[in-house]
Amino acid sequence: MRSILNATSEAAKLFPAILIFGDSTADTGNNNYIATLFKGNHLPYGRDFPGQVPTGRFSNGKPVPDFIASAAGIKETVPPFLDPDLEDGQLCTGVSFASGGSGFDDLTTAVSGVIPMSKQLEYLKKYIQRLSKVVGEEEAKKILRGALVIISAGTNDFIFNFYDIPTRRIQFNISEYQDFLLGRLREFILELYDLGCRKIAVAGLPPVGCLPIQMTAKFKNPEDRKCVEDENLDARAYNYKLANLLPQIKSVLPKSKIAYADVYKPMIDLTNHPQKYGFLETKTGCCGTGYVEAGPLCNELTQTCPNSSQHLFWDSIHPCESAYYYISLFIEEQVLPQLFFGDSTNVY
Repeated sequence: MRSILNATSEAAKLFPAILIFGDSTADTGNNNYIATLFKGNHLPYGRDFPGQVPTGRFSNGKPVPDFIASAAGIKETVPPFLDPDLEDGQLCTGVSFASGGSGFDDLTTAVSGVIPMSKQLEYLKKYIQRLSKVVGEEEAKKILRGALVIISAGTNDFIFNFYDIPTRRIQFNISEYQDFLLGRLREFILELYDLGCRKIAVAGLPPVGCLPIQMTAKFKNPEDRKCVEDENLDARAYNYKLANLLPQIKSVLPKSKIAYADVYKPMIDLTNHPQKYGFLETKTGCCGTGYVEAGPLCNELTQTCPNSSQHLFWDSIHPCESAYYYISLFIEEQVLPQLFFGDSTNVY
């Protein structure tokens, strides 16, 4: 699939740029430049990234956006928009606006101080202004129309507002909260469209109950650790609603292409059949005990496992680079073709 994508992209430049919105699964370093404790710009993060540099990516290496950008022939890594050294050439081929800890619900970021999805849209407006100065207004519009846009958020909303800190449970039951978040997502997509974006992939939720941090919250005895089935059931219900909502949104946005990216399926396959992919450990992260460490708790003083490629998770929340690689392959095969094949609107 990679060779097909690369050949297609080089021949027709179907995605001139990549624009990323979301949480720590898509943050390539924006949190480095804001006042928050939740950063990944210190070792052992980045220990398997090219040059062994901690860039602010919340993994041992590359997250999904980097793999997708590379496979689509756009660039090898996606820079964070807030990088003060961002060059014009990098700007033209796209950036990440994502922020670790973010979500669709503004309450999700109230304590952590990270960038809510609503503010990521404000940064997109600044991006468009700067892009227009570099390439001209018409060319900027062309880039936006052709750009591959990826939205990856939602997990933090449920963890921070419903499961571990039940703030929103006073106000909503789980189904109502799902609908509330999907309403926010719908508004987000409509605004992206108004700003000129046309090719949008929206990631669903992973198996939230299989995150090591969620197992830790549920099971006191390490021997009892297993996926929290109620939370996985909720994730599947949300994904079902999302997959049905996106065609409805697409139907009212002329010349738009909006695809659902199922990350649950590859992630649960990695969890249930780890040996098939070379993983030995799926219930704990590679960093520290693997039960609670993430962000500031996973640091230079924290012991790490010797071979991260055998762990599904790097810390208690985030997958390892090798897991992100397999997820990106699934997205490349199942999702990207929906955004550039099938009709004549691919000409940007």
